[in-house]
Amino acid sequence: MKKVGFFQSIQLKFIVVLILLLLLAIQVIGAYFVRGLEESLQENFDQTMDERVKGLKEYLEQAFSKERAEGGEGPTLQQEVSSIIDTYDSELFTDLKVIDNQYRVIGTNSDPELLGKRITDERISKSLLFGTSSEKEMLEQGTLDRIQVRNVPITNGEEVVGAIYIVASLESIYDQLQRVNEIFMQGTIIAVIISAILGILVARTITKPISEMRTQASILATGDFSQKVNVYGNDEIGQLGSTFNDMSDRLRQAHLTTEGERRKLSSVLSNMSDGVIATDTSGLITLMNESAEDLLGTSFEDVKGKLLTDVLNMEEEISDVLDTEITGSRIVDLSDDEQFFLIRANFSAVQDEDEHVSGFITVISDVTEQEKVEKERREFVSNVSHELRTPLTTMRSYIEALTDGAWEDKEIAPKFLNVTQTETDRMIRLVNDLLQLSKMDNKGHTLYKEKVDFVPYFHHIIDRFEMNKSEDILFERQLPRDHVLVWLDKDKMTQVIDNIISNAVKYSPEGGKITFKIVKERRRVVVSITDQGVGIAKEKLDKIFERFYRADKARARNMGGTGLGLAIAKELVEAHNGHIWAESKEGKGTTISFILPLMQKKRGNRS
Repeated sequence: MKKVGFFQSIQLKFIVVLILLLLLAIQVIGAYFVRGLEESLQENFDQTMDERVKGLKEYLEQAFSKERAEGGEGPTLQQEVSSIIDTYDSELFTDLKVIDNQYRVIGTNSDPELLGKRITDERISKSLLFGTSSEKEMLEQGTLDRIQVRNVPITNGEEVVGAIYIVASLESIYDQLQRVNEIFMQGTIIAVIISAILGILVARTITKPISEMRTQASILATGDFSQKVNVYGNDEIGQLGSTFNDMSDRLRQAHLTTEGERRKLSSVLSNMSDGVIATDTSGLITLMNESAEDLLGTSFEDVKGKLLTDVLNMEEEISDVLDTEITGSRIVDLSDDEQFFLIRANFSAVQDEDEHVSGFITVISDVTEQEKVEKERREFVSNVSHELRTPLTTMRSYIEALTDGAWEDKEIAPKFLNVTQTETDRMIRLVNDLLQLSKMDNKGHTLYKEKVDFVPYFHHIIDRFEMNKSEDILFERQLPRDHVLVWLDKDKMTQVIDNIISNAVKYSPEGGKITFKIVKERRRVVVSITDQGVGIAKEKLDKIFERFYRADKARARNMGGTGLGLAIAKELVEAHNGHIWAESKEGKGTTISFILPLMQKKRGNRS
C-alpha cells in the first residue's frame, strides 16, 4: 500500500483546521476588542479635553472680565493670558491660541511671532460673531497625524470677548492601539505555534489508531489475522478499534471456514473421476480439475480463458453457451484417426441469490466403453433376433405347408420334418450358447480342473473330428512326443477346441489341409490350429472373437453357425488364465492359437 505523505495526511488537515479556527477566533475577538478600546480611549480623550478646555475657558474669562486702568500698574491682558497659557500648556495641546474680539492673537504656545497679529478663520469668526463652539477631527497637512481642532468662544456675560483655538494630537490614542495590535499579533503568532504543536500531538492521538488500523488492514489483505490494533480509550476511535478487532476475528473465522470449504471442494474436485469445468456467463473457462485435464489431454493453463464450446468442439452444436442450460447433457465425439473417444458432458447453471445465472458447471466423463457396450448390446439383440427369426420363419413355412396337407405326401413330409428338426437343433444350439455366455458374464460357471496330459487329450479330439470329416480334407499333426501336463477343465477346453476345429472344417476348401500344432515353452504351451480357407482381412481379425461376428456372414449362416463359437472359446481360455488370438492372410488361410499355462508343482484340484 502506498505511504501517505505528510502534506496529504489527515494530520496536516487537522492542524490547518485548528489554526484557521484559532485565527478566526483571535481576529473576531481582536476586532471587537480594538474597536471597544478605540472608543474608550477616544471617550477618555474627549473627556480630558473637555475638562482642560473648560478650566482654561474659566480662567481666560476671568482675565477678560477684569477692569484695567489705562497706564495703571499690573499685568496687561496679554501678559495674563500668556501666564494662563503657560500654566495650562501640556503635551495635550499642540497648538493653543487666544484671540480677542478684534481677531488679534493675544496668546499662543506655538509661535510667539503671531502675537498681536490678526488671523482670519471661518470657525474663529463663527465663534466671535455667534458665540458657537466647533469641534473637528482631521489629518494634519503634510503628515499622517490625526488631530482634533476646537474653537471655543470667551464670553463676558452675554458678550463674546474672544475665542480659544485649540489643536490637540490624537496620535497618543493610535499609538496605544498600535501597541495593542502588536501585542495581539505577537500573541497570535505564539498561539499559532502552540496550537500547531498541540495540533500535532492531538492529531497523532487521533490518527495513530487510524494509521494502525490502516496498517492492520494491509496485513489482513495478505491473509494474516493474528495481529490486533491497540485500543487507547473508550471514545469513538477506541470503539472503532474494538469494532475493527471484532471484524478481524470474524474475518479470520470466515476465512477459516471458506478455506476449509475450499480445501474440501479442491479435494473433491481432485479426487473425482469425472472432469469438472467451470465457466463464466460468457462461456469462458475459469476452473478445471485434473480429471478434466486428463480427459481432454490438455492443461488448465492452455485452455484458461477460452470458450468451452471451442475446447469441446461443439461450435456447430451450441452457438451460445446459454443454450447449454436447455440442452442439459450431450455426447461429445473427440475421436481422431487413431482412437475412438466419446465423453458425456452434463451442463448445469450456477445461480446467485437473485437467481441470475453467474456461470456454468460442466461435468464430463469418459463414456467410450459404455457406448461400445451399448452398441454391442444393440448389435447383440439385433443378431439374436435375426438368428432366431430365420429358423423360426423357415419352420413356420414348412409347418404351414404340412398343415395345409403336405403331411399326407410320403415323399415331401419327411423332408419338411427334417428341415424343421434341423432348424430346431440350430435354435437349441443358439440358446445353449447364449446361456453359457450369460453364465460366464455373471461368473456363474465353475471350472473343474484336473491334471491332463495335453498331447493325448488333443489327439483324442482330433481323432473324433477325423472320423467324421470329408475325405478331401487332410489333417496334419505336429505334436510332440513328450508329456505336456496342464491343469484344465476337460469339458470346457474340449468345447474350445471343438469350436475352433469346427470353424476350420467349415471354411476349408476341397482338398485343403488343417494343421494341428503344439509348442511347449518354458512355462506354457502354445496350441495352434491352421486351415487353408479364404482367410480373414487384417482389420477384421480382432473382431472375430466378438459375439455374433462373422467374417463371411452369408456363408456362415448357410453352414449353420451361430457366431458365438469363438466368443465362447475366448471366455473359456481366459478363464484358464490363457490367451487366444488369430493370424490370417486373405486367400491363404487362418491360424487360431491359444496359450495355456503348464502345470506347476503345487496346484489345487478345483477352482
